[in-house]
Amino acid sequence: MDLPYGLTMRGVVKEDGKILILKRHPDSTTNPNCWELPGGKVDPGEDFDKALIREFLEETNLEIKIEGLVAGVQEDFPHKRTVALVMNVEIISGEVTISDEHTDWKWATLSEIKNLEISAWFKNLLVLKNHCL
Repeated sequence: MDLPYGLTMRGVVKEDGKILILKRHPDSTTNPNCWELPGGKVDPGEDFDKALIREFLEETNLEIKIEGLVAGVQEDFPHKRTVALVMNVEIISGEVTISDEHTDWKWATLSEIKNLEISAWFKNLLVLKNHCL
């Protein structure tokens, strides 16, 4: 059976050598209770850069600008495949406030992130980038 593809956008924002990560809600249909980078689905007809800016604001209350591509990674689910384009981003303004899609947030080093329960696509990203973001 061929599975449909979905596109998501994710952002890596760094501050003092740490990366902003969010913990998904336990009721999430994908990757419940897992830590991940902020971002989400690209809506039909939406430019992917605008999707990342929108998702970042919705999930973190942060306004960002996109600086460049980090990588693309795929995650397979029973009902679909998702490709995540991961971008480096910079905070323009705002203070972190998370949406109800997540239960927690933190600034974490790559060493700390490796010891957390993270989404499969996030693990794939770390392997792809040799644990350097």
